[in-house]
Amino acid sequence: MILGQTTRKNFTQNPKNDILSGLTVALALVPEAVAFAFVAGVDPLVGLYGAFIMGFVTALFGGRPGMISGATGAMAVVMVYLIQKGNAVGQTLDVPIDNLGLQWLFITLLFVGAIQILAGVFKLGKFVRLIPHPVMMGFVNGLAIVIFLSQLSLFPNAVPKDISLFSNTSEWLTALFSNLSFWKMMGFIGLTMGIMYGLPKLTKKIPAALIAIIVVAGITIFGNIEVSTVGSFIREGGGQGLQGGLPTFQEQIFSLFYTLAGHWDTILSTAVILAAVGLIESLMTLNLVDEITETRGNGNRECIAQGSANILNGLFGGMGGCAMIGQSIINVDSGGRGRLSGTIAAVALLCFVLFGAPLIEQIPIAALVGVMFMVVIGTFAWSSFRIIRKIPLSDAIVLIAVSAITVWKDLAVAVIAGVIISALVFAWKSATMIRARKRIQTDGTKTYEIWGPLFFGSVQAFNSKFDVKNDPQSIEIDFIESRISDHSALEAIFNIVKKYEAAGKSIKLKHLSEDCKIILRKGSPIFEDVIVEAVDDPRYHLAANPEEFTKPLSAYDI
Repeated sequence: MILGQTTRKNFTQNPKNDILSGLTVALALVPEAVAFAFVAGVDPLVGLYGAFIMGFVTALFGGRPGMISGATGAMAVVMVYLIQKGNAVGQTLDVPIDNLGLQWLFITLLFVGAIQILAGVFKLGKFVRLIPHPVMMGFVNGLAIVIFLSQLSLFPNAVPKDISLFSNTSEWLTALFSNLSFWKMMGFIGLTMGIMYGLPKLTKKIPAALIAIIVVAGITIFGNIEVSTVGSFIREGGGQGLQGGLPTFQEQIFSLFYTLAGHWDTILSTAVILAAVGLIESLMTLNLVDEITETRGNGNRECIAQGSANILNGLFGGMGGCAMIGQSIINVDSGGRGRLSGTIAAVALLCFVLFGAPLIEQIPIAALVGVMFMVVIGTFAWSSFRIIRKIPLSDAIVLIAVSAITVWKDLAVAVIAGVIISALVFAWKSATMIRARKRIQTDGTKTYEIWGPLFFGSVQAFNSKFDVKNDPQSIEIDFIESRISDHSALEAIFNIVKKYEAAGKSIKLKHLSEDCKIILRKGSPIFEDVIVEAVDDPRYHLAANPEEFTKPLSAYDI
């Protein structure tokens, strides 16, 4: 009942803004979907169907209202090898199959979806909360740069490639300033960005991006100005146009499983990479939109929605995809915060394919590029330049590294690398925190009071604290201010005990947690006499038994 009320609220709380922002996003999705389809080596309609299916399913059932999903470049790049290999295999069969790579992609998307759904079922989406802030800033900066670079391919060549600036400067400058198409595009990009910058200062009741696109399109259409349009862009890439029908069920893929004999490793490895890239980009985008809207989405629900959408893509002929940070920011900035905005964007995109292709094909590429440039400006974390000298050096290195790797490789590799670097830095710093305070009791027993976390990184420092040869006959190690974190720590304790016993000395362990005592006793019976059970410090009871946190303070005699 509560879920139903929440869903209805997400559709009805601000319908005007959601509808207008959804239309804006739909227009911005067209060139992106087409461009990424060309990157992957498939027909533009496959990219558009993929954007529609991803957008529609995740808008209705995803974990983040207002977030936009569609065909993305990060996943398109991974698909290229699979499609090329499938096409090559198709030509070697006894009965050659044209475009077999595309059929392999549809099959692969079934596995991608299954993996992503399992990630949601096993609640792996929550791990996005563990991503450090420097990684998040690096991800945002790197992705802004990637979005910017992806727009450059839409520009007409301002200078012929055979003219070098260094060998013939005058000819290079002449070619630059005489390229009218380039400067017309620059002018309309500037007009688009100017409208998007200035209009919100006058009114925020209508999306500035939508008005900018309409104004620039109106000027070029009614002014009969020749510019690069969505239609010309598709035809230059080898496509036939936007016009198409409804997505159809791809039943033929189930009869093509025989072509995968000997190639299952390619299918499954590609599926794992696509699933990982899709989830990382989607969950990172979800986290970013959470921060912008100051609300919280559901990462596990998003995993299941993304997986379901990718399975439907495989069944109905879409290229698959994931969340899109650029379009998500356009949507949020235009006022689209509910599920209605994403639904309108997806439905409008399908309507463009079914009914509005001739009109949409007349939209100037310059208007859409201008919108994306404003997204780049809004996405880039400009504050990172201000804080780069104020944050720890390790965090600055992580921020820069993630940004660079995102541009150089891809988002998934960058985020994983950033998390690993951050984890290693944390482990190194934590390893230096281990301390041992030493004192001699009245009976001559030497006590080592251990402070700090004991884990694989601090084991070496821990071992160096003890002087087995010169210590007295009776030793006591007190773990009241330490936490045993992993197997390496348990092994270090075991080795210390063995060393003291080999030297003929008595050793006792105090204030070990219950789980640590259980594991040590399983490891060796010698710990039955080494572990001290009598505990008189109330702090230890609190640490050793987490359920004690549920008791009121009055229950303790402190």
